[in-house]
Amino acid sequence: MRVRRLAAWTALPLAVTLGLAACGSGGDGGSGGSDSSAVSIQIAEPKHLVPTNTTETSGSQVLAGLFSPLVDYDAQNKPYEVAAQSVTSSDNKVWTIKLKDGFTFHNGEKVTSQNYINAWNYGAYAPNGQDSNYFFEKIAGYADLQGKAPKAKELSGLKKVDDSTFTATLSEPYIDFKTTLGYNAFFPLPDAAFSAPGVLKDGYEQAPIGQGPFKMKGTWQHDSKIDVERYDAFPGEKPKVKNVEFRIYQQLTAAYADVQADNLDVLPTIPTESLSTAPSDLGDRYQTSPMSSFQFLAFPTFDKDYSNPDVRKAISMAIDRDEITKSVFKGSQQSARSFVSPVLPGYRDNTAGKAGEFNPTEAKKLYQAAGGPSKIVISYNGDGGHKDWVDATVNQLKANLGVDAVGSAEPKFADLLTKVEKKTPVGAFRMGWVMDYPTMEDYLGPLYSTNGSSNYYGYSNPEFDKLVKEGSAAKTQDEAIAKYQQAEDILAKDMPVIPLRFGENVFGHSSKVKNVEMDLFQRVNLVKIEAAS
Repeated sequence: MRVRRLAAWTALPLAVTLGLAACGSGGDGGSGGSDSSAVSIQIAEPKHLVPTNTTETSGSQVLAGLFSPLVDYDAQNKPYEVAAQSVTSSDNKVWTIKLKDGFTFHNGEKVTSQNYINAWNYGAYAPNGQDSNYFFEKIAGYADLQGKAPKAKELSGLKKVDDSTFTATLSEPYIDFKTTLGYNAFFPLPDAAFSAPGVLKDGYEQAPIGQGPFKMKGTWQHDSKIDVERYDAFPGEKPKVKNVEFRIYQQLTAAYADVQADNLDVLPTIPTESLSTAPSDLGDRYQTSPMSSFQFLAFPTFDKDYSNPDVRKAISMAIDRDEITKSVFKGSQQSARSFVSPVLPGYRDNTAGKAGEFNPTEAKKLYQAAGGPSKIVISYNGDGGHKDWVDATVNQLKANLGVDAVGSAEPKFADLLTKVEKKTPVGAFRMGWVMDYPTMEDYLGPLYSTNGSSNYYGYSNPEFDKLVKEGSAAKTQDEAIAKYQQAEDILAKDMPVIPLRFGENVFGHSSKVKNVEMDLFQRVNLVKIEAAS
């Protein structure tokens, strides 16, 4: 099973909580600070810096400086062209992508349509082992590039028209294809990235060559920093700062101390232990903004203990989300009673209905009537900062359902996923999600479709599958949303997972910078940030 942008954390960046060992240079304080030309931003050690192999937030933050997407998203989360001149289709199946003039890679190569085709073919070819391989599955010919001995090395659905135009033919109509093109898997790669056709050059990701507003300054200093500088030939909106240092920390507490002392300019995530004091510690340098994360409790629906939807609904009704959000998260997250983030068009409040409301009396009646198990285990990854809220949840289940309940920590998120995939008994288990691109489909199809790439609970409902497919194939966004909402209503009846919380960006910055903005994907806007004086 492939892993999409599952969130291992509760309030920490993904890579931080995956247990990276080394402490970055910034942990010692460093010179830090900023002037009119330089800023420093905390990240964790990225896993990769190849666009089709980068699925975590720190690597994505660096790539957001080195590359420019075909499309980005406006305040209503609708895609608009950036590196693309236009992205059009008359049938949502054959898409024509025309590139803007003037984009060059940082080594001087002109960006052409072939650069996109080469990069996408590389990402889709299974033997290359790219973590974002599945993003190309809707393009015709994808199946022929899969397996240990693929039938082909190139997607039959990609065709070059001329140096600035290419077409992408999908296996089925997909209304949101243009929206997906803002994801980093769809960045282009220069000829210089390859040692031979389809073969990435050794060491490319140590100094990636992109076509974005910043270029690498030297090479990736592992577990220490990644320096980039403004690319003056960039044809789009110019950054206000000349240099950015992505400073790698192991411990957020060290980064928090640095941003308090003006030794670090931007800390994208306030550590949980500092949430209660951060507003007074940082004053107007403490900031919040919308984010797309979604935390939920999942059930092994194939397990007889949890196969009855009424058991799952009763557990949901026995959890006081608001109390946990207030006591553990200090109000930095929002209680969730729907399956789709409120940042998206099509979101509706409390689609879970009564099952999302705290009602311990009715919960206990329903649980006993449905024959729920006498002991509830909630498994979670111990490296993700989840212990406090899991402890609070099991205490509520004990009190409100009259059952034994216990939290069980797995060392790492990967350990938990491996057990779940093998159907090893783990009880209920926590999960999280950060959207790849702003559509309802991204919160539904991968997580709950019968063959969904991140359906770890064995949930299957043919009617749900049908509605998601009809939404993807809809001719208009309104029609698509209507279908997706009908699919979400089925989730509310079946409750394969319990919505718990929607996240938000909670970040801080030094007194030396201003216009610090973070997007829905927990990335700092590198074009807007500037020196305070």
